[in-house]
Amino acid sequence: MLSLLDRLKQGIQKTRAGLVNQVEDILLGKKEIDADLLDELEYTLITADVGVRTAAEILEEIRRKVERHLVNDPAELRQLIREHLLGVLEASDRPLNFSAEPPTVILMVGVNGSGKTTTTGKLAARFKEEGRSVLLCAADTFRAAAIEQLEVWGQRTSTETIRQAQGADPSAVIFDALQAAKARKTGVLLVDTAGRLHTKTNLMTELEKMRRTAARVVPGAPHEVWLVLDATTGQNGLEQARKFTESAGVTGLVLTKLDGTAKGGIVVAITRELNVPIRYIGVGEQSDDLLPFEPERFISSLFEA
Repeated sequence: MLSLLDRLKQGIQKTRAGLVNQVEDILLGKKEIDADLLDELEYTLITADVGVRTAAEILEEIRRKVERHLVNDPAELRQLIREHLLGVLEASDRPLNFSAEPPTVILMVGVNGSGKTTTTGKLAARFKEEGRSVLLCAADTFRAAAIEQLEVWGQRTSTETIRQAQGADPSAVIFDALQAAKARKTGVLLVDTAGRLHTKTNLMTELEKMRRTAARVVPGAPHEVWLVLDATTGQNGLEQARKFTESAGVTGLVLTKLDGTAKGGIVVAITRELNVPIRYIGVGEQSDDLLPFEPERFISSLFEA
């Protein structure tokens, strides 16, 4: 059985190859820090999707330290990059907003195909492992088989799913689920919503209606709104995240399929641009391959073989 750290290291191997190994190759055997070396580093950071802004900041910091003779050995640059990336991730890190009074309501949002329903099911498994009681709400009433898919996860994790017929009003499903969660004093209510493009105004309006319904039944709800993003979309994911954050009040991110991309630097780019914490990362198909995101552990796994 692999430990959490081993699963994380295994899951971000491609990103390590695309970022850290590339940086190490550039620095190998270099005797001085010159313009060509810095250009190569910047190119590597950008192609690993850490974002143009973050890459520019790192290079600016390196140049400043070189000019002040604080750094003159190329080998030291690896540590500088590591520290900067960790700093970006830690800057937006904040504790989960669990409600003092149950239930804590978590709304799962995102575009079609990001792995939202699967992630919702995996979260149910993880929260139950932590000793929390969980209820699932099938508020994706549009996609064929979405309700059944969530119910399968419910059966797999011994978690009840509150549902209505396909085509029902999602706000009505949430209302039922909230009433049930309140009556049973359930710890966490996970709400799976329909995949929607941030450009579809009517669907974003529907999401707002769901939020209002939640707040009426449970004051302060939803306590968290988590955007599920497919890490393999790279910079497109950043644009999605920006729009959803503006219109849906996103409080956290879950990045799926991180094991399938060398562009895991998107973790840094999104955090830097939006100041929204990453809550979980998906590094495989199994339910225990959804790992809690911890900046220090992530960066250590990336930079230490």
